[in-house]
Amino acid sequence: MAKHRIEKPSGAVKTAKTAVIAGSIAVGALALAAGPADAAPISIPGVGDFDLPGVDDSQIPQQFKQGAPQGGVLNSRPARAQKALRAAESKIGSPYSYGAAGPNAFDCSGLVYWSYKQAGKTIPRDSYGQLGGGAPVASLAAAKPGDVLIFNGGGHAGIYAGNGMFVHSSTYGVPVKRDKVKAWALTGIRRY
Repeated sequence: MAKHRIEKPSGAVKTAKTAVIAGSIAVGALALAAGPADAAPISIPGVGDFDLPGVDDSQIPQQFKQGAPQGGVLNSRPARAQKALRAAESKIGSPYSYGAAGPNAFDCSGLVYWSYKQAGKTIPRDSYGQLGGGAPVASLAAAKPGDVLIFNGGGHAGIYAGNGMFVHSSTYGVPVKRDKVKAWALTGIRRY
């Protein structure tokens, strides 16, 4: 029968373990401090658009900033938001179906997700994720067409169309339609 002995970690191992623990704590604190609202938007040609948490816009090289010409194509947030809005408007009259994300039927967040996908931007699939992503917009007065509107504490989503109106897929029996923002309990506005 073999003898078992307790091995004491060497100084190097102990230092490494301490560094890993300290790094975990620092990373955890960083993750809490740098949420999506502190993210810098970038465009990588041929790959897509991303938000880099904890990075300031001044740290992004010009060729990777969203809106910078890339291969002769302007990939700006306003153009993308307008394209997402047009995609949502093209589905007015489509039926509501829980869990559906197009192209023929939608739930609320599925319509928002599908619309942004048509514009070349992948955003979270559910309304709570959509509320946690993008950049916050302070008020409806500051909202721009294409912004994502979240209602009812996070349980409903739509795309702002301007002039106090939005496009959404609300519930069974009601097709995708335009509606007044003020008719709903607005929780937050996110810009992607």
